[in-house]
Amino acid sequence: MRGPMLKRIALFVGLNLLIILTVSIISSVFHIQPYLNAHGLDIRSLAIFCLIWGMAGAFISLALSRQMAKWMLGVSVIDPNTRDPQFKEILDTVASLAHRAGIPMPEVGFYKSNEVNAFATGPTKNRSLVAVSTGLLQKMHCHELEGVLGHEIAHIANGDMVTMTLLQGVVNAFVLFLSRVLAYVISGFGKSRENNQGGGNYLSFVMLTYLFEVVFMALGFMLIAAYSRFREFRADRGGAELAGKSSMISALKTLMAQKQVAEPQNQAQTIAALKISRSSKHGVMSLFSTHPPLEERIKRLEEL
Repeated sequence: MRGPMLKRIALFVGLNLLIILTVSIISSVFHIQPYLNAHGLDIRSLAIFCLIWGMAGAFISLALSRQMAKWMLGVSVIDPNTRDPQFKEILDTVASLAHRAGIPMPEVGFYKSNEVNAFATGPTKNRSLVAVSTGLLQKMHCHELEGVLGHEIAHIANGDMVTMTLLQGVVNAFVLFLSRVLAYVISGFGKSRENNQGGGNYLSFVMLTYLFEVVFMALGFMLIAAYSRFREFRADRGGAELAGKSSMISALKTLMAQKQVAEPQNQAQTIAALKISRSSKHGVMSLFSTHPPLEERIKRLEEL
């Protein structure tokens, strides 16, 4: 357990350092000035600052998504020349589905886990990865596996990873911008600076900024989660078109039967959100769920 945890910490620190370095370079190149100056709040500089910070983090994460998934879950890429009959069948199935979807052949891998799950990730259709868990390989029939793989190929064909990144980046930018504008207005920091009494109000400005960031990020995540649920329904339809409606429904029913096999508790939220199935929340918390209930997904497919 210690090795994987240290690896996740190292990845987190390394990613954030890369984001900070990238933003610093961009800010220097474009001569972005501080948004707080002697004249008060510079809205233009603040907007540019928030846009750079919001989008840079999202797109750096997207660019590294395939490699990070391999590191964090220990994904082993299947050799295209493998002689293992099970792996060869998976590769042939993915190749067939990708051809039907009109996308390049993605990398295919597996990771060791008892959970019955799979995911797709990658910055572009040409640099995508589809991975399945060993639990899924052990507990699903061939036609059900084809349904799951069809669902993941549909995610790639729909460009869901890029769309989610754009949405996340825009939400991040708005959260940063609105929290600072409201904090500046409510704290009275601008007026206190004019009277040379900015010390206490600056502390209020900082505290209110953090408070509003938490509130707006929660609201923003509800929007992101709503779109994520929509894309899952769309990928289910795509999987049904590529692999067959019965295969997709059967795969979801098997996933529902295996829900008691929990995902690892220490798994990164970004990785868990990529997967075909997650534990569904109920009540108000369902607004924060990235996946709709499996029962609802099955019902919608049956109505097609």
